[in-house]
Amino acid sequence: MQDVPLDNLLYLVVLCGALVTWLVVHNRDSLGTKIKQAAAWALIFIGAVAAAGLWDDMRRSVMRQATVMQEGRIEVPRALDGHYYLQLMMNGRAVDFVVDTGATGVVLTRSDAERAGLDLQSLSFFNEAMTANGLVRTAPVVLKEVQLGDVIDRNVRAQVNSGHMDMSLLGMSYLQRFDRLEIRDGRLMLQR
Repeated sequence: MQDVPLDNLLYLVVLCGALVTWLVVHNRDSLGTKIKQAAAWALIFIGAVAAAGLWDDMRRSVMRQATVMQEGRIEVPRALDGHYYLQLMMNGRAVDFVVDTGATGVVLTRSDAERAGLDLQSLSFFNEAMTANGLVRTAPVVLKEVQLGDVIDRNVRAQVNSGHMDMSLLGMSYLQRFDRLEIRDGRLMLQR
């Protein structure tokens, strides 16, 4: 989050103070009613801000519950935003991915690489990749173990992105390990 300059904050406080003073003076006859209405609107605003802030977490929780995994077969429902999301265990730790059939390989965010137990200080970002946001540097890594449901792969090659990414990408180098990859009726199906 970006720091708000003190002069901007002071300006907002003075502006809010002037607005509150005007409301009190203008509505002094029905002040109790106005305070109740202001409190109700404040609660509505706080609720909307909380819902907006937690939306991604709620969406991912619902999606993970709807994923069906059984005996080498995985079915993933399409999310409301049109993407498919999966949670894989990487070196024993949970990492969330967006499925990206346009990505060549598995690309980890720096925080997900750290979560998977990789030492970021030892990585060499000497590869380059062209993304929708332009050219980025990447570091090649090998993940000892990657697990999706009951499917376990060992020594999976991946890249750690040096730039900003909202979420790690699960690209074709991993997806082509499956015998069947199909998207139909709003579901992604993978099978070995």
